[in-house]
Amino acid sequence: MKKWPLWEVFVRSKAGINHKHVGSLRAADAEMALNNARDVYTRRNEGVSIWVVESKDIVASDPDIADSFYEPAASKVYRHPTFYDLPDEVKHM
Repeated sequence: MKKWPLWEVFVRSKAGINHKHVGSLRAADAEMALNNARDVYTRRNEGVSIWVVESKDIVASDPDIADSFYEPAASKVYRHPTFYDLPDEVKHM
């Protein structure tokens, strides 16, 4: 018996502006995944939008190498507001 692929489910709530990961499910195809996600993760009409993404299509960084992965950003101090000197006339910054 062939195992159905795993899908990750993201829901945007009525009060939210972004989609949040709410869980995973198995489904034969995208349409079934979307319908099952609706039935499982928005039973009380919490959502206004659902995304389903096959898990195999998600690419993620490795938390074990986070220091070296994010290191290039640390060497770009000009991206941080503390790099710049503000004139005394500038208030509330």
